[in-house]
Amino acid sequence: MSSSITAVVLAAGKGTRMKSALPKVLHKVCGRPILEHILNMLDEAGVGRIIVVAGYGAEEVSALCSGRAEIALQTEQLGTGHAVMMAAPLLQGNGGTTLVLPGDTPLLRADTMDRLCRLRLETGAGMVLLSAEPDDPGSYGRIVRGDGGTVKAIVEAKDAGPEELKIREINAAVYAFDTDLLLNCLTRIGRNNAQGEYYLTDVVSILSEEDRVEALIAEDPDDIIGINDRLYLSQAGKIMRSRILEAWMLEGITIIDPDSTFIEDSVNIGRDTVIHPFSIIEGETFIGEGCSIGPNAHLTDARLGKGVNVQNSTVLDSDLDDGVSVGPYAYIRPGNRLGEGARAGSFVEIKNSEIGPGSAVPHLSYIGDSSLGADVNIGAGTITCNYDGREKHRTVIGNEAFIGSNTKLIAPVTVGEGAVTGAGAVVNKDVPPWKVAVGMPARVIKRRDWGKGNHAG
Repeated sequence: MSSSITAVVLAAGKGTRMKSALPKVLHKVCGRPILEHILNMLDEAGVGRIIVVAGYGAEEVSALCSGRAEIALQTEQLGTGHAVMMAAPLLQGNGGTTLVLPGDTPLLRADTMDRLCRLRLETGAGMVLLSAEPDDPGSYGRIVRGDGGTVKAIVEAKDAGPEELKIREINAAVYAFDTDLLLNCLTRIGRNNAQGEYYLTDVVSILSEEDRVEALIAEDPDDIIGINDRLYLSQAGKIMRSRILEAWMLEGITIIDPDSTFIEDSVNIGRDTVIHPFSIIEGETFIGEGCSIGPNAHLTDARLGKGVNVQNSTVLDSDLDDGVSVGPYAYIRPGNRLGEGARAGSFVEIKNSEIGPGSAVPHLSYIGDSSLGADVNIGAGTITCNYDGREKHRTVIGNEAFIGSNTKLIAPVTVGEGAVTGAGAVVNKDVPPWKVAVGMPARVIKRRDWGKGNHAG
């Protein structure tokens, strides 16, 4: 698409039927605000310039658009034509083609915008609009065609007569205009209608008499779905999730049950990964090749290497290196790194910690604010007592250390390389390398007399 294309996105409405303090265009579909989907689509289409018309919640809308779009303010909402009038000063002297589209249609595709603009240039039409033929035209404006198939008018459903309501072809409220003709027509439309608003669709009547108006029928009627309420929000989310899952399956990902799998469009997944049912993968999550995710896995902003297994567990903003195994029923809170081949087993919680390569936290343990070396074994029921009521402290455990079941490590504390704690030990002092500490409080009694490779769990 040429850089001479400008897009005007109409995003000023509150969305009363959403029944929310949040502007409608900032509600999320598959993890992103509706308006962000529109901006991403226009970027993909190669639009040279984007203008967003903001009104309700303008400060929040502007923040989302920062660095990506210019803002035109519509402080009083008097219809779609009025909204474009607010952007008109930014279009003066622009020339070329202006796309006008609603900010609540997250399913629109970049190739549709490209086809719309190319059709305008190829036909020389002053305006090309996007239409669709859904099974139920509902409350959408109807397309009235004349001889030769050109568009003569768009009649809003509330203003339509019985014969016009029988028309199945509807207006998608997406238009490609000759910019100069659009600016001229905006000065000539009025408010003589049921709503007392400036309809952008009145431009069709003007141009159909003085120029040429064409329509491009959308290949998929779902593309034009606008978000009017929470039901439409849910419907759009379902369609978008289906598109996301289909794309990943075509890229070599196995999704056992798409109907029970939820993946946001910001996620990246390596080939030969298998996603099991009831899994939710969201945010900036990266999953390497050959992983097994789920069932019942919840990953947010997680970064997984190759061959990682996460079952019935939650992983938040953490790094899991190649071959890591998590779960079932583990909770990996933000700020962790689990080294290659490490294991976090059943009913384990880990927070802000480093778990070294080959180390195991097999079950029923809490590891917080800790650094574990390689090949460490943590016995069942172990707790790092990292908070003293005022501050948090770190626990450091050296390579090949063996922490006995039900040990309490009272931070700050260091357990040296190869050291052992007995079952039920309360460790409040450092344990030297290759020593054994037992008791409450723990005391060093002897040197460890066995070596690497004898992990329990």
